[in-house]
Amino acid sequence: MTSPQLPAVRLCEIRDTPLDVLEVVAAVDDATAGGVNVFVGRVRDHDSGRGVEGLEYSAHPSAAARLREVCDRVVAAHGVTALAAVHRTGTLQIGDLAVVVATAGAHRGETFEATRDLIDWLKAEVPIWKHQRFDDGDEEWVGTP
Repeated sequence: MTSPQLPAVRLCEIRDTPLDVLEVVAAVDDATAGGVNVFVGRVRDHDSGRGVEGLEYSAHPSAAARLREVCDRVVAAHGVTALAAVHRTGTLQIGDLAVVVATAGAHRGETFEATRDLIDWLKAEVPIWKHQRFDDGDEEWVGTP
């Protein structure tokens, strides 16, 4: 349980170390929350019918500030009690966690909507780029301007 005086955005980071789902869930723990919703994005072994060997995420220097703006906007739009979002940078292998987000609120409906908006807005607005390596030796950048 946590104090109601804590800010709604409890964890908002871009980091180059492995992510931990339990850390993110713990960050949104709150006695007022009846629902907690979590999304975990992992590196998969394929994309558009092609085999993926791994990838690397890079972030623009403004990415952390943009992520904070997205987090604040989600809280304002959905009135959730607590929110956490962490995105990974660096070299990742198949199965590694790339992003973990969670929201907590009085009811499940608001947390489902808030979590969907959080991950969708993060992917659309935070300048983080993915460099995929395919098993045929080809590669591509995703999300670059």
